[in-house]
Amino acid sequence: MNEPTGPVANSADFTFDPFEQATSDKGAGIPTIETERLILRPHRIEDFDAYAAFWADPEVVRFITGVPSTRENSWGRMLRVNGMWHLMGFGFLAIEEKATGRLLGEAGFQDMRRDFEPSIEGTLETGWALIPSAHGKGYATEAVSALIAWADAHFPGRRMTCIISPENQASLRLAAKFGFHEFARSNYRGPIVVLAREG
Repeated sequence: MNEPTGPVANSADFTFDPFEQATSDKGAGIPTIETERLILRPHRIEDFDAYAAFWADPEVVRFITGVPSTRENSWGRMLRVNGMWHLMGFGFLAIEEKATGRLLGEAGFQDMRRDFEPSIEGTLETGWALIPSAHGKGYATEAVSALIAWADAHFPGRRMTCIISPENQASLRLAAKFGFHEFARSNYRGPIVVLAREG
């Protein structure tokens, strides 16, 4: 058996603090975008209680599965939206109200490899959701406008899509405002309108 050559570090020379590692570079590479009233930023672990309450609200999920999320499912969602940034270079951002620091919801882009036809895999699937008390104030328009401008700068020419329940007239109107047009109807956990915005 060969003996190692050169200096060998003792295992005691290495320390690993998983909490320090997790917090030292959290949000690295994920943008923060400011608008007049909003801060679109990476999700933070301290957002989780508000985030879990958000996704447990029946009004929030009314047109998104219709089933309030458990705390466990919301945790998985929060991990997923952060992981999307690291693997794909895009993802969702938390929407924070500047005046209050309150978490209003989230919006952004994803590629979920969803199993329906026609496929939207490889596109920037655009989505948004806000707490009910933030509806009707133009926050979704403000957030989505800023995100589309960011995506146009970082993924020029990339096709954007979204899937919306045909009953969700407010989201269909918002999508139309940004140039999304219907190109198909399909079924994904219920009927959906499939829309696209060409880059």
